[in-house]
Amino acid sequence: MDSKLTILIIDDEIQIRRLLEINLSANGYRAVEAETGKDGCLLAASVNPALIILDLGLPDMDGLEVLKKLRDWYTGPIIILSARNSEEDIVWALDNGANDYLTKPFRTRELLARIRVATHQVIRQQDAAMVFDNLTIDLSKHVATKNGEIIKLTTTEFSLLALMAKNEGRVLTHVYILQEIWGYGYTEQTQYLRVFVAQLRKKIEDDPTKPKLLITESGIGYRFSGI
Repeated sequence: MDSKLTILIIDDEIQIRRLLEINLSANGYRAVEAETGKDGCLLAASVNPALIILDLGLPDMDGLEVLKKLRDWYTGPIIILSARNSEEDIVWALDNGANDYLTKPFRTRELLARIRVATHQVIRQQDAAMVFDNLTIDLSKHVATKNGEIIKLTTTEFSLLALMAKNEGRVLTHVYILQEIWGYGYTEQTQYLRVFVAQLRKKIEDDPTKPKLLITESGIGYRFSGI
């Protein structure tokens, strides 16, 4: 059906592709498949998928190289699904355009939840105002409200909140956030970032000690979870 979102799977393991195709189809998505990086890039250009699931262990080229090639033009979400679990690979992928990273073996329900978040992110970015339960972020007016009341945020706090919300569901590394908000001179100031995240949580979370919006990804960065 034309109304279905198309998801491109780039993975050389036929069992993984079949498992994903079955589960994606059962949840209302249209799955297309490629088993090499070259075929994946060509298919991405021809079908323009709403989201790409990318393995790193491909037979013809490294998946990280495929990620770089895709990010030269593809603006949709890319979720890495790989057996590689080193912090170096995860951080590199996230720093270079991956929206999310799951390691194999994976839980299908968790992957589907990550896909829902990533596709909702694309839809929400089309509007100036983003709504997450009782929190509304109006990018055009530079205002955030909670339960209908304006939250008093500094310019930096709003910029941080907007960056996180616009990348809903994506793990943003410490370095990426520091570069985007404060500039290249602050890339090692992770404690500085922790202070601002703590301040922001006090203002937007129902219980700052048990955050549901601004989630810590230990050793990597933060994820904004709007669902």
